[in-house]
Amino acid sequence: MSAIRLLVLGAVRQHGRAHGYQVRNDLEYWGAHEWSNAKPGSIYHALKQMAKQSLLHAHEVAPSTAGGPPRTEYEITDRGEDEFFRLLRESLVSYDQKTDMQSAAIGFLVELPRSEALELLRERIRRIGAWRTSVTVEPAVPDGDGGTAPAGRPGRRPGTRLGRRRLAARAARAVPPAGRAEVHPIGPLGRTGRSSGGTRWPPPCPG
Repeated sequence: MSAIRLLVLGAVRQHGRAHGYQVRNDLEYWGAHEWSNAKPGSIYHALKQMAKQSLLHAHEVAPSTAGGPPRTEYEITDRGEDEFFRLLRESLVSYDQKTDMQSAAIGFLVELPRSEALELLRERIRRIGAWRTSVTVEPAVPDGDGGTAPAGRPGRRPGTRLGRRRLAARAARAVPPAGRAEVHPIGPLGRTGRSSGGTRWPPPCPG
C-alpha cells in the first residue's frame, strides 16, 4: 500500500476541490515530507495517476490574470471515496504496515465514526496478539522425565521461572517496532475520543 495515495486522496477530500499546490502545502504542513515519501514530484504524479484511474476528477481552470498556463483542480470521485476508506480501514487493522502508512491512517482516524474506529483498533490488537503468539509458542517435546519441554530446550518447561522469562523475552523481541508503541492504541481514544500526536499531524477536521 502507498501512503502517498491515502494522503493525497485525504487532502483533496477535505478541500472538496484542490489544485496540486494546495495539496502539496497541506502535506508539508502535516510534516508528511519528514515521515513519508510525499515529495513534490510524487504528489503531482499521484494526482495525475489517480485522475487517470478515475479516483479523482480533473477540472481545467482558466489561468489567473497574471498569465500562465491553466491550473488543474482535482475533485474526489465516488470511486476515489471508496478507495480512500479502503486504504484507511486496511491500514488501521494491519500491524505489519510501514510507519508512514500507519501514521497517515492514524491521522485520518477522525474521518470514521468513533464506534468503527474503536472496532478497527481492537481488531488490530487481536491480530498483533495472534501474530505474537504464533512466533513465541514453542512446540512441546518429551523431556525424559515424563513431562514436556520446549523444542531445543531439554529439561526446561514453559511453566518454570526460567522458561517463563525466556518466553517473555522472546515475545518482547518478536513484536515489530511499530507494534511496540501501539499494542494498546485504544486507550487514549477510548477515554477521550482523541488520538495523541504531533502539533501538525493529524490534520484538523474540515470545518
